[in-house]
Amino acid sequence: MSGLQQPRIRPDGLARGPGGFADVGVGVRVIVFPRLGLPVMMRGSVLSVLSRFSQEYAAGTPLRLKLLDSYLLYMALSGVAQFLYCALVGTFPFNSFLSGFIACVGAFVLAVCLRIQINPQNKGDFIGISPERAFADFLFASTILHLVVINFIG
Repeated sequence: MSGLQQPRIRPDGLARGPGGFADVGVGVRVIVFPRLGLPVMMRGSVLSVLSRFSQEYAAGTPLRLKLLDSYLLYMALSGVAQFLYCALVGTFPFNSFLSGFIACVGAFVLAVCLRIQINPQNKGDFIGISPERAFADFLFASTILHLVVINFIG
């Protein structure tokens, strides 16, 4: 960092940069590097945001949504793993790769739709749809998706 000038920070936590003082909120310090003009968040504030997010998620999210979120994470990681395998090893059975990847993406999208419908905060948007009905729709759509994927494999 020999070419960068050190930022000038005032006692109140505001940094003086080329565009003026950077103020993003109470308790959050932003450093503006004079030569680059880029704000950089301090490490402690990012960790505090992640800590607060995990605490509120653990306390305020129903168990059904947590289970569905774990399924969403599994589908996302499975799609990433398939894509990395295709990129690193090769695409010899290309239909198989496309089928598996489309199944992951489709199942992820259907699960997101299910999560939106069964979230208690969205109760007003889905007045006539019970959680059981939303789950039945998810199962029906998943069945159709997997029949299409199996048919595409050949």
